[in-house]
Amino acid sequence: MVEALPARLGVTASTADEEWEGAGADAGEEGAEVREAEVGADGHAQRLDRWLVGLAPEFSRNHLQHLVERGCVSIDGQAVRKDARKLRAGERVRIELLPTEESRAFRAEPLALDIVHEDAHLLVLNKAAGMVVHPAAGNWSGTVMNGLLAHHPSAATLPRAGIVHRLDKDTSGLMVVGKTLEAVTALVRMIAAREVHREYLALAHGRLAEPLVVDAPLRRDPATRIKMAVLAGGKPSRTDVYPLGQGELADPNGAARSVSAVHCVLHSGRTHQIRVHLAHKGHPLIADTLYGGAPALGLARQALHAARLGFAHPIGGQALQFDAPMPQDLARAWTLLGLDAPRLPQRGD
Repeated sequence: MVEALPARLGVTASTADEEWEGAGADAGEEGAEVREAEVGADGHAQRLDRWLVGLAPEFSRNHLQHLVERGCVSIDGQAVRKDARKLRAGERVRIELLPTEESRAFRAEPLALDIVHEDAHLLVLNKAAGMVVHPAAGNWSGTVMNGLLAHHPSAATLPRAGIVHRLDKDTSGLMVVGKTLEAVTALVRMIAAREVHREYLALAHGRLAEPLVVDAPLRRDPATRIKMAVLAGGKPSRTDVYPLGQGELADPNGAARSVSAVHCVLHSGRTHQIRVHLAHKGHPLIADTLYGGAPALGLARQALHAARLGFAHPIGGQALQFDAPMPQDLARAWTLLGLDAPRLPQRGD
């Protein structure tokens, strides 16, 4: 799903290798700094992790605890792995300050990005299912952002390397990325003003034979924070759903279950919007287990593909439209249902 991102200038990584003005510092492992200090009278009987916050205040206590567990801390030359260990005045503590995973994440990685259009101001890429757009907990490398930083050096000077919207990890398809600050700023405004046109192809459980307009507010599910939900007080959200055909598959008991191929047009870009809206109407996406969609047709990820992206060039103003064919896994599922390859309507159809 696409979600507009704020125009916020860059994420600043921790500068763990800059000079620290204090007790002796020297270079340890590449990308790390070593600090040593003697425990004073005011540190006597303090927990090790709390004392370390004073020695390295730019790091969180949680990260310092992690470094203790990794064996990066020694007291009087002996490795210590218990962050609750009580200190004694006169002891000498040494810590190797490895960068946080987050600070390491914002680095260039040569990746095979499928770029379908590129000019001086922007690029459009066809993201593969399974690829994360922006580094986050559990996915600190191999992301679209890492690939962009390697693809063009100026990405490092831009907010989020030029990423102005994102797709879910397991959603495939088209994304636009700014390459200049002027383009990034204009694209963010265009997305907020709903001037970027986005269409998706999906496979959903159940029989959906008539067009469906889902106009329902979305916000974070208070019971399960990784989910979104249709709830009063949420952000206005609308998805237009057009049926493309129906097929059937057999459930474990041998009974036939309907599956609908659908074409979805977004009028807003909330997190998980299509997934939540269809599940809300009783048609969860195939293999979208987060929202109740049982796996089927050999799919290991939600059956959702960003198939079309249209917008006016943020600098030149010319109309641009891009279509991305379905990836192999979705195309195979379409075939197993006996459906013809989908054809998105052209303007004026």
